[in-house]
Amino acid sequence: MIAALCRRLMPWLLPWLALTLWLAAGPARAGNDDFLPEHQAFRLSADAPEPGVLRLSWTPAKGYYLYRARMSAAGEGPGGALPADALRLPAGHRKFDPNFNEEVEIFTAPVQGTVALAAGDGRWRVQVNHQGCADAGLCYPPTVRQVDVTVAGGAITQVVVQAAEDEAGASGSGSGSSAATGVRGLLAGATGGDRGAPDTATAPQATAGTDEVARVLQAGHLLPVMGVFWLAGLLLSFTPCVLPMVPILSSIIVGQGAVSRGRGFALALAYTLGMAAVYTAFGMLAGWMGEGLAGYLQNPWVLGAFALLLAGLALSMFGLYELQLPAAFQGRLSEVSNRLPGGQFAGVFAMGGLSALIVGPCVAAPLAGALVYIGQTRDLVLGGAALFAMALGMGVPLLLVGLSAGSLLPHTGGWMTRVKYAFGVLLLAVAWWLLSPVLPGPAALVGWGLLALGSGLALWRTHVHGGAAAPFWHTLTQTAAVALALLGGAQVLGGLSGGRELLQPLSHLARPAGAAPGGVAAVHPAFRRVASRAELDAALAASTQPVMLDFYADWCVSCIEMEKFTFSEPAVAARLQRFTLLQVDVTANSPEDRALLKRFGLFGPPGILFFAPGGAERQDLRVIGFQKAPVFGAVLDQALAR
Repeated sequence: MIAALCRRLMPWLLPWLALTLWLAAGPARAGNDDFLPEHQAFRLSADAPEPGVLRLSWTPAKGYYLYRARMSAAGEGPGGALPADALRLPAGHRKFDPNFNEEVEIFTAPVQGTVALAAGDGRWRVQVNHQGCADAGLCYPPTVRQVDVTVAGGAITQVVVQAAEDEAGASGSGSGSSAATGVRGLLAGATGGDRGAPDTATAPQATAGTDEVARVLQAGHLLPVMGVFWLAGLLLSFTPCVLPMVPILSSIIVGQGAVSRGRGFALALAYTLGMAAVYTAFGMLAGWMGEGLAGYLQNPWVLGAFALLLAGLALSMFGLYELQLPAAFQGRLSEVSNRLPGGQFAGVFAMGGLSALIVGPCVAAPLAGALVYIGQTRDLVLGGAALFAMALGMGVPLLLVGLSAGSLLPHTGGWMTRVKYAFGVLLLAVAWWLLSPVLPGPAALVGWGLLALGSGLALWRTHVHGGAAAPFWHTLTQTAAVALALLGGAQVLGGLSGGRELLQPLSHLARPAGAAPGGVAAVHPAFRRVASRAELDAALAASTQPVMLDFYADWCVSCIEMEKFTFSEPAVAARLQRFTLLQVDVTANSPEDRALLKRFGLFGPPGILFFAPGGAERQDLRVIGFQKAPVFGAVLDQALAR
């Protein structure tokens, strides 16, 4: 029976598996355009909740964080100068930084601080300082924003936050940038690019498509925008987020007994339209509320609540308990459903809507990208239509399951119990995946290890008590069980000892201090520092070799990671000897530092640029953010090839 099922499913599963592996295997190559300008990454607002108190509010974007120690306020006014500790902030999330070998406090969610202003009428000029980084590897220079406060009659009558430097000239191109940011967040999330810190580098072949999509979104025409969102939904359908819907729909169709293809498709369509109705409501709400809705779906409390719900559903799939409505209520609901136009289809429609609510936070990152774009348009019709199209794209595999009716789904039997257990594990994995971004790295690794270890033990039990199955399936089950158990055990040990790498959980134990990741003594290439535009131009013009220009800062975590783990790797260091190595240290964030960053359109370090002999930049080879040695070595090979 299982072999027959596999033969029937294989023609459908292989294309999905191939595309999923292709999307996951290619590193997320992102240029500087994929990082937000500083004023969008860390939105600052101010108000006066009570007399004599200035409240400052920061809102880090998804995937960005602020350092608590870098946040402060200074200034002068009628009551004199503000004290050094004028800004009062709540405690942040503590995170161990292996690069600085110390614990730091960060804010990943909106945070508010207060400044007490001394009594006296007049004008205060408050300089607000902050600094933050992106999870993907970019650190922004320290930023100073001015807040003008007017006090009259003992009360604060006006609060004005001056525009940031990178915001002042953004009005002409803001919509295009927003469209690009929104769609890149949407498509990157659909392919799994929002989890973890990806290896990043600019590649025209990778970004040309998203730039074209950004132009479509910027134009804002209804049908092209719906097409883009349908494509994004189709990509999302290849992720684990949609898979929990498959057994729900399958059980509905199997429960109907012998159904025709037409009825199976109709049931799947009703289910998909129920899901689409929920997303349409989200889209219209985003069009009405603006960008704020995106943040709610990424709130740790919201993610935690839905992770608990998914875990509860998983436990029910393992048979610990049955989730069902009371019999009286169930009968009443069935009676009402049968009287509705469409009868049972109304119930299936409602089930689709409920599934969308349950699985929605799993697609929070790409959905947030969509909501950011829709929120900026403030168009209810466009917002609803766009997310309706995205839901239809996500529903493509569900429609195929429905259209197949009985041909893809074999008759009931023992296989259904095993499939139910498998989807229970999948639901647990999705729940932990939701929580991982808000957990410390080692804790997340321990959780993945326990899940893999438990899955391996369960598979071994299936192998021992599997009954009369073909030898091939026994061997496959045994091998998978041992592999999962070994991986899970290594992940648990790695997490308990401070490791963070999912697939190399013990690598931090095998690497001695001062050694490169490969275990070989580290090699540190020598860079020549340049401090001005004139000095840089002279060095570029004089070089007879290809030039690598590195933007560095002492406060840049990813810069230190590049030095420790990438530049020091012997194979990379050997290639670097064939370059003229220049470095711009922007630690001080001086006017000259900012001018050099602005010249190349960089928001902050690390940024690695390549130039041909004579000074012509190879813009297709830019590296923004941290990149592992093997990937960076391939970039160096491309730079040396011409």
